[in-house]
Amino acid sequence: MTARTRQHLEWAEDVLDAWFAWRRQGPAALAIVAGTAGGGVRAPGAMMAISADGGVAGYLSGGCIDADVALQAQQAIVDGRVRRVRYGQGSPYLDLPLPCGGAIDVAIIPAPEETELALFQQALLTRRPAALRIDDDGRLRHTAADGPLAGVATFRHAPKLRLRIAGRGADSLALAALAKASGYRVAYQSPDELDVAMAAGLGVEATLLAGNGSTGDPVCRPGAASPDDPWTAFVLAFHDADREADLLSSALDGPAFYVGAVGSQRAQDARKRRLAAIGVDQRKIARVRGPIGLVASMREASMVAASVLAEIIEAYADVRTARFEDTAIILLAAGCASRFEGGDKLMASLRGQPVLAHSAARLSHDLVADRIAVVGPGQSARSDLLEALGWNILVNPDAANGQATSLAAGVRRAEAENGARAALVLLADMPFVSDAHVRRMKARLDGGAGAVMSRGPDAPSPPALFRRDCFHALAAIDGDAGARSVFRSLPGAVTVDLDEVGALDIDTSSDLIRAERYLDA
Repeated sequence: MTARTRQHLEWAEDVLDAWFAWRRQGPAALAIVAGTAGGGVRAPGAMMAISADGGVAGYLSGGCIDADVALQAQQAIVDGRVRRVRYGQGSPYLDLPLPCGGAIDVAIIPAPEETELALFQQALLTRRPAALRIDDDGRLRHTAADGPLAGVATFRHAPKLRLRIAGRGADSLALAALAKASGYRVAYQSPDELDVAMAAGLGVEATLLAGNGSTGDPVCRPGAASPDDPWTAFVLAFHDADREADLLSSALDGPAFYVGAVGSQRAQDARKRRLAAIGVDQRKIARVRGPIGLVASMREASMVAASVLAEIIEAYADVRTARFEDTAIILLAAGCASRFEGGDKLMASLRGQPVLAHSAARLSHDLVADRIAVVGPGQSARSDLLEALGWNILVNPDAANGQATSLAAGVRRAEAENGARAALVLLADMPFVSDAHVRRMKARLDGGAGAVMSRGPDAPSPPALFRRDCFHALAAIDGDAGARSVFRSLPGAVTVDLDEVGALDIDTSSDLIRAERYLDA
């Protein structure tokens, strides 16, 4: 039998490593958070493995219920019965109240199907999303994670966060050490042999950068570093003018969800000029984050590492729940702005940037199927700004006939993009819509909704998100009822609340003053 142990593992593939090790020696159960109400430390799908003698790997709470779950699992191993247990609100276990006041539902499976768990774990280990379904009889099934997942007992898991760090010196090594200690995958690349040796001593994948990057030499040994994937963050953690452009260009050509670089704003601007000089597309250049770190101007390596890792985790949390590679973004920026006093409202200054620049910043660091900005004839200032921000410009010759013509034109362009399975419609005069709001919309669409619109104080409105099977109807609309008319006709259409600030649009100079006040507040 195994020695009784407790490992606070977080990632499903790591919990299953422990489960398989115990299973080779005897019975082992698996407990899964099946649902939560009003709170909960772990999300539905979180796992805990329990050996027959009470060894535990993983955790389901902040310590409130885990010991009892382990006891229940040991009993389930003995009697062979699946248990479904509720803790907290509505639970028969009055001596185990949850401090959060909510409830946690746990499924305890004494003998899960090894083949299904092996398929599930293998998908995650090979950097593919995977899902587990709990059938009514308590059997676990591995299922594909792409597309809508029906039912409350199906749980989608993303591969664990991976960092690829190209760097030199204390800051880069501190980031590698912190990420490794946090349980993430880490690949470290450096031109310094001693740094590579120190990184290898941390237990991370460590490779030596070769060549100088300025004469076509390879910047790393062929095949030395594992390839990036959609759950990889690339961090350029040193200054090296000979290598930076090639390293960043290579990362931008790949699927990494995050590409960031250390250094001041001046250093970032210089890097972007070098990228442009070697022909990197402006849309890709716009994805480079920097200066990086949630807390600016940290000087100590440990604090730099914590600040940078926090920013990466924030970005990873977003992409884990809602991804946009299959979504074309359509920015409607062709209006004539006749109600605005004093020129073009979209080019009016809002905190030092045109209103249009604020609106065009949505999901600027995300991989998307296409970025389509619809403008009217003669709106060259708008076109130039949007093109510099990485948007593809579509001139609508019929813009004077109403917003519906611009929407239809944008959707037709998105429909021509074979990879676009959805379209996100944004209005250029709504500068305060947040990325978080758009991600909540995408989560609803991925969950099976037919379409998603925002609900402001008055009525459903953009931003709006539609599946590809709606494109034909959207391309055929006329009049300024716009997307709302299609939305109302769709089965399974839902709305996501948009807060007062996000719903603010700029139609008049008074609106612009109000927007400045919101920023001041």
